Amino acid sequence: MSSVVSKLVARYRYKGGIAGFAHDGDRPASPSASTAVEDLFWENEGPVVHKWHHYLPIYDRYLGPWRGRPVRMLEIGVSRGGSMALWRKFLGPEAVLFGIDIDPACAAFDGQAAQVRIGSQADPEFLRKVVAEMGGVDIVLDDGSHVSRHIRASLDVLYPLVSEGGLYMIEDLHACYWRSYGGGYRRPGSFLETVKTMIDDIHHRYHDQGEHIPATAGHLGAIHVYDSMVVLEKMTVSPPRHSRRGRE
Repeated sequence: MSSVVSKLVARYRYKGGIAGFAHDGDRPASPSASTAVEDLFWENEGPVVHKWHHYLPIYDRYLGPWRGRPVRMLEIGVSRGGSMALWRKFLGPEAVLFGIDIDPACAAFDGQAAQVRIGSQADPEFLRKVVAEMGGVDIVLDDGSHVSRHIRASLDVLYPLVSEGGLYMIEDLHACYWRSYGGGYRRPGSFLETVKTMIDDIHHRYHDQGEHIPATAGHLGAIHVYDSMVVLEKMTVSPPRHSRRGRE
């Protein structure tokens, strides 16, 4: 959770807003076996990590296969540096981890668990420069401003740069329902409306409207939608084929 959304939570603490979901007590009981990310989160005594509980097993599901490998991961939104430390512990020493943030104060975390670069997620030249320094990117996790036009600007530049088989994760998408973040319920321009268009794009062979998101066209293999989070799988998509085998 970015510092921006954390501040918004605090603002609504006594107004019946999303702070009604806040939990600062002991680790809640889990109905199933805990995941490695959950264990690292709840045992954390280092820099602050602020996450919605239901994100933790999602991280484990999609990032788990990359553990112990030289994966190249870029996180948009450094905040207090805690999440970068979490990814280092989870992914291991071979991972190439970079974080970007518009707040100059985040430069203090550079060289700790990851490399940190200061700049805007809506600046195409800056984003390309960071990815070039990383030697490419396999995973992008957007936990930045949560403003819909910024999310889209980052996607337009970064998704084409993600390696084949890589992931593009965007979180805290509940902000897409808030006007101050360029959102609103079914409001045009909200990034969740963009996600709905992506679903149509995946099925473009079955209608006559074509693909509308150039950044993902022909390379969006799957969209996984969770409460406030979307995971996009990057892969070259071949035309579908079907066959019939066996006796009638």
